[in-house]
Amino acid sequence: MPAHAFVLVHYTTPTSHLIELLKKGVFSEFAYLSQKKVEVFSSTVLHHFMEEEARHDIKILTKGIPQSLQSMSSGERKKALLHHLLKAKPEVLLLVNPYDNLDRKSQQDLKHTVQRIADTIPIIQIGSRIADVFPFIQNHFKYDKTGLQKYTGHEVLFSKNSHPNHGLAFGIPAPLDQYDPGTETLVHFEGVSVSFNDKPVLKDIHWSIKKGEFWQLKGPNGSGKSTLLNMITGDSHKGYGQNLSLFGRRKGSGESVWDIKEAIGYFTPAMIDRFKGYHSLESMLISGFRDSVGLYHNPSDTEQRLATEWLRVLGLERKKGDYFNTLSEGGKRLIMIARAMIKHPPLLILDEPTIGLDDESAAFFVALVNAYAAKSTSAVVFVSHREEEGLDPDLVYELHLVPGGARGRGYFL
Repeated sequence: MPAHAFVLVHYTTPTSHLIELLKKGVFSEFAYLSQKKVEVFSSTVLHHFMEEEARHDIKILTKGIPQSLQSMSSGERKKALLHHLLKAKPEVLLLVNPYDNLDRKSQQDLKHTVQRIADTIPIIQIGSRIADVFPFIQNHFKYDKTGLQKYTGHEVLFSKNSHPNHGLAFGIPAPLDQYDPGTETLVHFEGVSVSFNDKPVLKDIHWSIKKGEFWQLKGPNGSGKSTLLNMITGDSHKGYGQNLSLFGRRKGSGESVWDIKEAIGYFTPAMIDRFKGYHSLESMLISGFRDSVGLYHNPSDTEQRLATEWLRVLGLERKKGDYFNTLSEGGKRLIMIARAMIKHPPLLILDEPTIGLDDESAAFFVALVNAYAAKSTSAVVFVSHREEEGLDPDLVYELHLVPGGARGRGYFL
């Protein structure tokens, strides 16, 4: 029986299909899996449990504890999933991009747990980042449209598949209209504190985001980054009654959610699940002008031209008529990110945008964000646990866990 293995995949690879091929033992190197009980640790599996809990009030991962999966940090969710899978006593554990959404401490905790498990059961890791390979892995493969290729070691895998950062073949398309928010300070938190069920999350937050600034928002799992973002986007009621101003207006002073969303371009991986219909790539981008879930108006010639220009930037111009739901998860992310950028909103928020991307496409995305921040008048807030090489923000707002919640500190780079 082979030892632990790592399989490198491109961001366009449909990992669910690869998992089925591995479990069926289609590849000779993994033929033994067809006779084994394989448990899968992935964001897809975790999302299934979250849906069951939210829609049907069926608690599986959190059975016996009051906390829901939705209220947990990413690290806590993944810990609960791993505990559940190990209780099932798998003969093989298959992990897909296990470090996604995890801060450094949570990554180290997961690595140590998996390393202990590896003493007794085979570990198969599917990943899009070479740097994420577990150190105890002995066998290295790459899977793409040509099939499964084996490498003689981690160093060879890295040397054959690493890609330097690169620029863009095309420049950032200009906006259709230049939306003027009427104020230099787009977001202003003044002594904002937030608690959930008497549990303090944020403590005395002071943060201003001004027109054209490029921020990176950092902080460990559970430090309140999502809470901050949700107060800005209007997806959380915690901003009401606080000293929080959005685009020059005090939160709760009569603005509608749509007033706020008109001024914001927003991407978070969870948004992808909202788009279930048959929308072409061109339609997906054009829908970004009106923040609609799908395209429900006849697009103008200018809108179609700009969508084509953005698809050219992404290298997808020839696929503009393809359906969005046929793309890989990584491909969907790139389209959704361009959709958030297309109208050049006053504020662009990118929450964990590089999850699911491989090294080459992540380097492309970093070049895209840097170029967008340099050309656009949008303020950009980039949120990621992963330190992306080449990312060039001007400022950092970093949350630190302290007694009574998380405090923030802003500084120039």
